[in-house]
Amino acid sequence: MKMIRLRAGKERSLLRRHPWIFESAIAKGGGDSGETVRVESAEGQFLGWAAFSPSSKIRARVWSFDEAQRIDEGFFQASIAKAVQARTRFDIQSNGARLIHGESDGLPGLIVDRYGDTLVAQFTSAGVERWKDAIADALLAETGLAKLYERSDASSRTLEGLAEQTGWLRGQGPTDLVLQEHGWKLHLSIANGHKTGFYLDQRDSRHKFAAYTQRLQFQRVLNCFCYTGGFSVAALSGGAGHVTSIDSSAPALEMGAANVALNGFDAARATWMDADVNASLRQFGNEGRTFDAIILDPPKFAPTVAHAERAARAYKDINRLAFKLLEPGGVLFTYSCSGGISADLFHKIVAGAGSDAGVDGFITERMGGAPDHPMTIAFPEGEYLKGLVIMRR
Repeated sequence: MKMIRLRAGKERSLLRRHPWIFESAIAKGGGDSGETVRVESAEGQFLGWAAFSPSSKIRARVWSFDEAQRIDEGFFQASIAKAVQARTRFDIQSNGARLIHGESDGLPGLIVDRYGDTLVAQFTSAGVERWKDAIADALLAETGLAKLYERSDASSRTLEGLAEQTGWLRGQGPTDLVLQEHGWKLHLSIANGHKTGFYLDQRDSRHKFAAYTQRLQFQRVLNCFCYTGGFSVAALSGGAGHVTSIDSSAPALEMGAANVALNGFDAARATWMDADVNASLRQFGNEGRTFDAIILDPPKFAPTVAHAERAARAYKDINRLAFKLLEPGGVLFTYSCSGGISADLFHKIVAGAGSDAGVDGFITERMGGAPDHPMTIAFPEGEYLKGLVIMRR
């Protein structure tokens, strides 16, 4: 078994059971791509079994902190069974769920979503790439399903020295599916959609927005960065009079319109704009348009902390513009999915945007990812999605 030895003092995070080992923490040792290595402190103390990645700044990711643990097919079978079983204890009002959420489920770099009878997996680290076949077999055995599609096209694979790979790993079937969620249905494409096909992490936020719409009787809703219109459908299901949805992807907007039709809503209650969000918000301001509710769910502006300053300016700008368009008593649902932006920093950014817009508001709720996208005590980086619900005073 190959080994890596850490520099003095670099064992502290592993003693807290954090799974990442950065290149700068390693004094000597290594392995092949994805190979399991023994991790030791500078004094030779066992710390964990980890998957080595020669290309990544995260040079190793820990599989287990138990010295007696063997990293073999049985390990992956047990880890996948534990993750899938955990989802049975969550309240998931959908036939779509995240079954494995990377480090939070003890499987660094592995994402697995279920859409009905189809599994979709992303292998984003060298370790899970090396064990792909064993993982695929274990997934089908544990879920009892026969179809597994691979969406290993995330940009993070390049950091691991891995090429993009997509297509059927096990079985075969349609790639255009329909998701059932709460009281509505949503089209998705596992072959061409974002992530594994859809944003399951916003499931509970969409349900919350529908409830706000019904209770406060929103008439004019603005959904920015709408993608395929999940929040738009939620708003219409809550009784919104009209929803304006903006995105820069024409195919996503076409699917959004199809989702409105799929749920039996009048197409006249929805407007779809293929446009830049910032420019549109400014245009609405110049036209004197206002809205009862606004959703801001932008793409990842800061993938790492190094991008936080630039991202903060972008988040502040769109929130400032949105505040100016919000009616008194109106509600803003605003989000950041950037891992480099902490919840505390995001709050400060939104507060600064409100101040610049001359607007104050009540924070009525703090939002996060759905429970099947968990953050653990040992891995706070799992809290990538954070949101605020703000009612303008």
